[in-house]
Amino acid sequence: MSPAPTDAPAHAYDPAAIEARWQEHWEQHKTFRAPGPGDDGFDSDKPKFYVLDMFPYPSGVGLHVGHPLGYIATDIVGRYRLMRGDNVLHPMGFDAFGLPAEQYAVEHNVHPRITTQANIDNMVRQLRKLGLGYDWDRTLATTDPGYVKWTQWIFLQMYGSYFDPIEKAARPIDQLVEKLQGEDYLIGLNGELIYSGSSEDIEALSGGIIGARKWHSLEADQQRRLLDEYRLAYLADIEVNWCPGLGTVLANEEVKADGRSERGNMPVYKRPLKQWMLRITAYADRLADDLDGVKWPAAVKALQRNWIGRSEGANVTFTIDPADADAAPDDHPLQLEAYTTRPDTLFGATYMVVAPEHPLLSALTTDAQREAVTAYRAAAAAKTDLERKADGKSKSGVFTGSYAVNPVNGARIPVWTADYVLTGYGTGAIMAVPAHDQRDHDFARAFDLPIVQVIDAPMQPDLDIQAEAWTGDGKLINSHDADRGLNLNNLSFDEAKARVTQWLEHHGTGTATTRYKLRDWLFSRQRYWGEPFPILHAPDGTIVPLDESELPLELPEMQDFKPSASDSPDDPPAPPLGRAPVTWRKVIRDGIEYSRELNTMPNWAGSCWYYLRYLDPSNRSRLVGEAAESYWMRSTTADGTPHNGGVDLYVGGVEHAVLHLLYARFWHKVLYDLGHVGTPEPFGRYFAQGYIQAFYYETEEGVRVEAGEVVDADTGLSAAAVQDRPDDQLRLEHDGRPVKRLYGKMGKSLKNAVAPDDVISQYGCDTLRLYEMYMGPLEASKVWNTQDIVGVHRFLNRLWRNLVDDSTGVLRVSDEAPDTETERATHQAIARVTDAMEKMAFNVAIAALIELNNALVRLDTVPRFTADALTRMLGPLAPHLAEELWHRLGHTDSIAREPWPEHDPDKLAADTVELPVQVNGKLRGRVTIPADADNAAAEAAARADANVAEHLARLDVKKVIVIPGKLINFAGKPKS
Repeated sequence: MSPAPTDAPAHAYDPAAIEARWQEHWEQHKTFRAPGPGDDGFDSDKPKFYVLDMFPYPSGVGLHVGHPLGYIATDIVGRYRLMRGDNVLHPMGFDAFGLPAEQYAVEHNVHPRITTQANIDNMVRQLRKLGLGYDWDRTLATTDPGYVKWTQWIFLQMYGSYFDPIEKAARPIDQLVEKLQGEDYLIGLNGELIYSGSSEDIEALSGGIIGARKWHSLEADQQRRLLDEYRLAYLADIEVNWCPGLGTVLANEEVKADGRSERGNMPVYKRPLKQWMLRITAYADRLADDLDGVKWPAAVKALQRNWIGRSEGANVTFTIDPADADAAPDDHPLQLEAYTTRPDTLFGATYMVVAPEHPLLSALTTDAQREAVTAYRAAAAAKTDLERKADGKSKSGVFTGSYAVNPVNGARIPVWTADYVLTGYGTGAIMAVPAHDQRDHDFARAFDLPIVQVIDAPMQPDLDIQAEAWTGDGKLINSHDADRGLNLNNLSFDEAKARVTQWLEHHGTGTATTRYKLRDWLFSRQRYWGEPFPILHAPDGTIVPLDESELPLELPEMQDFKPSASDSPDDPPAPPLGRAPVTWRKVIRDGIEYSRELNTMPNWAGSCWYYLRYLDPSNRSRLVGEAAESYWMRSTTADGTPHNGGVDLYVGGVEHAVLHLLYARFWHKVLYDLGHVGTPEPFGRYFAQGYIQAFYYETEEGVRVEAGEVVDADTGLSAAAVQDRPDDQLRLEHDGRPVKRLYGKMGKSLKNAVAPDDVISQYGCDTLRLYEMYMGPLEASKVWNTQDIVGVHRFLNRLWRNLVDDSTGVLRVSDEAPDTETERATHQAIARVTDAMEKMAFNVAIAALIELNNALVRLDTVPRFTADALTRMLGPLAPHLAEELWHRLGHTDSIAREPWPEHDPDKLAADTVELPVQVNGKLRGRVTIPADADNAAAEAAARADANVAEHLARLDVKKVIVIPGKLINFAGKPKS
């Protein structure tokens, strides 16, 4: 119900009736249908504007008022671009697979397909009530069979492709076979591809590289396994985050710092499993470099680059000496390779550390140290990577008994194993430079290892008591070995790095190397509610992909879809699909029984490419039609240069700024390389919205309680009603028990969610939309305060009364020309609102409309010119009220497709200006003077004001301050 009193005028602003009427109108007339190539009504001469929301997961609890923040913003942009004459595509869909949906279904003992569809239906209802101008004909869910088909098809494209190291792009695997058969490539000893350069060089190359082989020399099984090593989608035995309680593998982002699952708070363990992987690391350089070509926030680009973690350094080879320094040299000594970004500091390397999982650890360990190393290795295996990387933790480690030879100076340095070194980055071994790396420094001090300074820096003379490592810049010192012909002293970092790397390569003890933190994408989940892999396994281990005609491969109907939970980390995985009917799990072809893949894809799969399916959602023969993809995704800049990214504006939370965006960019680049899309990037502009935050409440035991049930014990008022009061003036209680007030992101977990349905039923959708946009800049996080909504609602009521007589319903609009002041105020508002719309500064746009509306209060009737412009500007922001007023102004078509008002630059400047006049800082009058009046004229006009003159008569004026266009102030002392 509206908050208006029961004795409200007969024709008062009634948001409930107005909003229901216009939402029905938009639906019936398909006002926001976006015709594309081949559709009726498509106009190819119009510029396109593709605006996109990060589509939501259909939660069982529905939306809270934090969710629509971005949706309202994109709706405003879409409506504005429509009025600017663009073809606007603004779709909505649902990310409906994944663990949360499955867990919700398990908790409620209902099939996830049923619960997911019910949740989608509820969210569609809520989104429609927000008046969002989506093209609902394009709506999709990642669980739709037609959508699953193409998700599986993209996976098969990856399985059938490899990353060509010369072209730096994905190509069909058949092309690799052709190049191997044509001997463009040789196969190295470790299976690496060796480019021949030309067929004439192949014989010389094969003779010059130890172990190099030709394709035709391999057995068929060897050929198959070699190709599998280069596919973009491949099976591998890798160490994973195994959660036996949930019965599934978890991604790193699904594991908390304490080694427990985000979902369910259950223990997570490291264990090796055969899993599907996607070779995203092949695209690391392009994923980093191509960020230069998109319009994204600098902070988001930095997050992605940091996640990719590209670094330039060197792989350095250390020869292992026998534990006994006097022993005879070994003809085939053990060698340990370490990656470093600072090869310039090699003279400061005083020990080495290998990870407890390093494959050479056993060989490095002497008999005397084996028991200690074995025990330490077992202890390290029980820790998570996050625990091992935690800053400030106490250092632990064990000496292996072996020594390595530093190649630049021949120093014999001890080799340790320690859990602060991980196998996931670099080589799993480090050269420790304790003078210039804090972790190494802490370890050296803990175990009394040498510290050698090699960078000139303000360090303590006694390095043994130096509290901190020096990690800054400086010239190299203590870095000279005359016998080996290497001198780095007095060189800068860049000079020393280049010289030592060249020296290492010349002496065969190192190579220049680029490394990445990015790891290949773990793509398997032991869950039911996900896309089945379109893969068959033959008895001999051969992988057989399904044909496109066999897609989609749908999930089997199962009553028992629960994951197989266990308390033991050693129990083997038992995917729910392992209990599927045998008619689904087994496939007979030509007398051979094949088994289906029993893992499913993660929910990331469906969210990687949904923006493409929106373009052509009904296409049964292609992922997306060429004409639709070309029109909606490809565009040019003002100078004719093609845009790198197709979506013109993508809005979503910064929490998805790394993984979702990185994964989507990866999939898009594969599709681009294979010729299925025409832009190298999916999202030309990305805008990271802020959060809506709110108070939440906990008992003394730390138990969170529903915010809506908390009251102030002294007043009996709800917590929301006393939100603005400081903590020391409140006695907050929940069910008679004291609670404390905290602050965080609105959501289910903090039990501080406010449903949009409640706000809309009381104030109307337009009020909710304006309030969320008026709270502050879209990119900033804002505090929800229900009490503040009233102010925005008053604005809409006053605007209604300015244009409509609320007692008679008669329009308070005249056809007379506006007076000079009203005309100028209108043009100024158009200019300000237009500028704010272009910048997505919607709070500024609303402020300008409030200011214009206030200027109309003095008028008996509003000039049609002003009423028309005001209503059009209101259209994207408060569309229901705008439609109603536009209709009452005599128009029959929707305002959504009316042209945006234009301002006249010549009408912006005022001929005169009103200035407040102060005497010793207190307002004593106002004067109107010509806008171009000088300071002397302004002072004269002020002195001529009767009230000002009366106060000046009693003042000994010492100073006159004139701020042009702002104010005049007379300062002085009272006359005696």
